[in-house]
Parts: sequence; C-alpha cells; structure tokens
Amino acid sequence: MFGALNRFIARLDAGAEEQQSSIHGAFGFQVLRNTNSDVPLDPWFDFVIGINGRTIDNPDPNLFATEVRNCAGTTINLGVFSAKGQKIREIFLPIPATNPVLGLSLQWTPLSIIEDVWHILDVIPDSPADVAGLLPYGDYVIGSPEGLVRGESGLGELVEDYLNRPLRLFVYNHEYNVTRPITITPSRGWGGEGALGCVLGFGALHRIPAPLEEPPHAPGETLFATESTSFDEKRPISSASNPPPVGPSSELFVPANMAIPSKSPPPPTGTAAGHGLPKRKQRAHHAHVSPSAGGGLDDYFKEGEQKSKEEDGAPKAKGGVPPPPKAGGPPKGPLKSGTPVPVELS
Repeated sequence: MFGALNRFIARLDAGAEEQQSSIHGAFGFQVLRNTNSDVPLDPWFDFVIGINGRTIDNPDPNLFATEVRNCAGTTINLGVFSAKGQKIREIFLPIPATNPVLGLSLQWTPLSIIEDVWHILDVIPDSPADVAGLLPYGDYVIGSPEGLVRGESGLGELVEDYLNRPLRLFVYNHEYNVTRPITITPSRGWGGEGALGCVLGFGALHRIPAPLEEPPHAPGETLFATESTSFDEKRPISSASNPPPVGPSSELFVPANMAIPSKSPPPPTGTAAGHGLPKRKQRAHHAHVSPSAGGGLDDYFKEGEQKSKEEDGAPKAKGGVPPPPKAGGPPKGPLKSGTPVPVELS
C-alpha cells in the first residue's frame, strides 16, 4: 500500500540534502481553503499527494473530485505532505452518501514552495519590524497577498517595491501554531540598518518545524505504534539495536552517602589543613586479629609507619606528637623534651 509514497518518505528520511532534492519536481494539491472543520487539513501548509493507496500524478482537480464522489458512503484515505516539519501523514475521511464533498479549495502546486519562508531571527527595538509586531525566533514569513514571493531574494525585492508604503505579510508563529496577517511599512530612515530592522534566516536550517505539541520522534522509530502500519510509518528498530540510554556517568554522579574510591593513594602531607601543625600519623584501625594470624598485620603497619616517618624526616620521639618545624625549614635535629615551642594558628 502506498508504495510510491513509501519511497518518497525514504528519500525524505535520508538527510537534509536529499530532502531538498526529493521535493524538487514533486507536486501535490495544496490546500488553499478549508471550510469543513471535520477535515484536519491546514491551508497553505498541507498538500494532498495520495488517495486510496496511490500517488496523485494528474494535475486535474476534476479527476480528484470525481474519485471522491465515487467513494460516497465509504471512507477514503489521503496521503498528506505538510510544510510543518516536512512530514507525510495519512488521514481517513468518511464521505457522506448524500452530499459527497470535502469543502476544500485545492491547487496543483510544487512542493518546493515550502522552501520560500523567512525565519525572523532578531528584531531591533523601534524598527518597522518591531512596530509591526514581529517576534524573534518564533515567526516565519510565509507569503504576502501583494504577490508571489519566491527565492531567497524574493522578500527583499518585495520590500524594495513597498518602501515607505504599507506592506501586508502572512506570518506563521511556530510557538503558538497560528498564522496571522501583519502590516509593516519598510523604511530606510527609521534610524537603524535595513528597511525592516530585523535579521532574517533563509535556507535548509530555517524551514518551518513541526508544531511543539507533536511528540518528538526518535531516529528510526515511531511513537505509539499500533499493529496496523500506514504508508508513512517508520518501522521501530529492534531492541538489540537500541542505543543505551544517555545518562550521567557513574564516575560523575555519585550519591552523597557513597564514598568514591581513590584510583591512586594520595600523596603524603606534612601539615594538617588550615593549621601549622603536622598531621598525626594515624594507625589504621583493624578488627582484632586472631592468634593464629600471628599479628602479621600489626607488624606490617608498624614497619610502614616507621618507614614513612624516616622518609618525611620526622624526628624520632619516644611518644606523643612530633614538634612542629621552626620558621625557615624543617627541624635539623631532635628537640629536648620540655622545651616550649611557639605554635601559630592560621
């Protein structure tokens, strides 16, 4: 079903560059007016490109209307290409038996016209664009009732023709998913650069995106997939090929009540943090070793502590904390017991 449309979708999914080449030369019935609230089609944005499982390749709207009338009392399915996100979807419409009409006004149009949009990137205060109510990032200029606007230079040429005169534009807002008409008066003397006073984006990176209320699709899968497959449905990838969920690294995210094991022993320090006192060499606390163990662990740690003292240059004292070093360097020899030594606290 919809084999040709499936191939069309495959080209659309291949990448941004292939998307542009795939819609060039493709046509469909653009929806110009929709008077039937039960038909979910957006004027200007939606193009009917298929009906009842086949691609429409005849530009005669009378043949399309005849096929709809022949389906009176039944349900037809339409393949629809949308400029919002450049997606294809399938809709099912019941055709009344008594009055088999859809309430649509259609025109055979190339799909490439969806590329003729201008993204409002920035609006300078007190400029003509600001006065007209253009909004940065969310607004897209999609056309004008004053004439056709085609190509990257189309809007600039229209603006030059309407310098110091009111110019009507059709503007679509992505954040609110609404289209509104605005009136702007281009001018070179408003006090800033440009005739409009706004920054415009044009090209593949500035196409109209899908509405915000639509759930984002992960690459290669369809959200809320059902048993039946439609022509525009992407097959979900197998669980074996699913990428692992992206989350914080186990080395970077550690609960507060867990200690991070050190990969290498910390270097020995000579003084306690924040004080001028040497750091006491603490013996490790261990559980009592059974007599059968022969006290091997105690002897091992005593030997290690003795070696550490010798390497650090600490004086050999019978007991207690070794005295702090005098100003000018470490002590050169053992001090007599009972000699007062000044201690400075930082």
